[in-house]
Amino acid sequence: MKLEHLPNEFELARPVLQTIEQAGYEAYFVGGSVRDTILGKTIHDVDIATSAYPNEIKGLFKRTVDTGIDHGTVMILDHGTGYETTTFRSESTYTDYRRPDQVTFVRSLAEDLKRRDFTINALAMKEDGEVIDLFNGLTDMQNHDIRAVGDAQERFHEDALRMMRAVRFASQLDFTIVPETRDAIAAHAQLLTKIAVERTQVEWLKLLMGQTPQRGLQDFMDTGLWQYCPDFGEHETALTDLVQRLQHGVSSEIAAWTLLTTQFALDTPEITVFLKHWKTANQTITAVQTATTAADHLLVGDLTAWQLYQCGAELVPVANEVATILGTPDRLNLLTSQLAALPIQHKKELAITGKELMQAGIQPGPQLGAILGDLEFQVVTGVLPNETAALVAHVNA
Repeated sequence: MKLEHLPNEFELARPVLQTIEQAGYEAYFVGGSVRDTILGKTIHDVDIATSAYPNEIKGLFKRTVDTGIDHGTVMILDHGTGYETTTFRSESTYTDYRRPDQVTFVRSLAEDLKRRDFTINALAMKEDGEVIDLFNGLTDMQNHDIRAVGDAQERFHEDALRMMRAVRFASQLDFTIVPETRDAIAAHAQLLTKIAVERTQVEWLKLLMGQTPQRGLQDFMDTGLWQYCPDFGEHETALTDLVQRLQHGVSSEIAAWTLLTTQFALDTPEITVFLKHWKTANQTITAVQTATTAADHLLVGDLTAWQLYQCGAELVPVANEVATILGTPDRLNLLTSQLAALPIQHKKELAITGKELMQAGIQPGPQLGAILGDLEFQVVTGVLPNETAALVAHVNA
């Protein structure tokens, strides 16, 4: 197979491959960018695999960075763009179920491709667009199949994260995991506990944001992977229900976590514990807590002015999205109008400052902050006008 029209990202990178080849080495585009180009999807990072060893690559280009030199990866900085270039390699055993104990550089493309996870990712492409397919990845792509390269049992024992990648690809690509690969996931699901939560989280969020999350979620549940994710064990019913409800991928990380915490009926302290176990950022936890409270209210009624204000323009759409997934009518236009009609959108718009309160006789300290917070609430809820004189009068009353 030869691709006649390559995306611009490949065209810009062609001189890099040509430089390597002119020096007598092999070089190919590999990985997801090749797969997605064939599927007609937008590509992101362009990765290169080569028979040249790292020191040989560094000798061919003026500017390189050793991003993963022990594993054969060098970043080539060419025309302002960085291209990760990795030497063909074979790998030994994986005692930690994630990284090979030893990497051996080789000159064989076949040796390199056979260590890849799935056939649809084991494709290489020459700089002129000719696709090298040694494991029938093109056929699997045509049939919309996800199949492990070689022995599926070995692939997942080598790197247990590949199991989450399989269900994630099922969601992202709307592909089917073939039976032997699916059975191998079920047999090795417990190995997911060997993987850092941060890595599992990346695949999990991509699954929820995929084009057919129902497909990925169903595989996630059927293979038992759900049992080995933080705090999912007691929420089997809620997760199973979500399989039926989530017909389209969620819009963001915040929406994904808010959907889960709302579906799991977690309160604010429970959300903190849950998301800490998933190693999420504190800022994310705060946003999810606010959006979850709003989604809970939308499931049974309307949002108050204060709830709208707390959510703001960023989280109102999230709360509405989650409530809509869980069965309520879409009220985004109404909520957006109600938010816009609030007296203020941010506390910076409050017609009084801490300095002005001190000039009015309020002593600095915690009391000052509490008074400002009360004035903010009174203005948002329409009790007081957002006028300096009225606010000062209220404080001095």
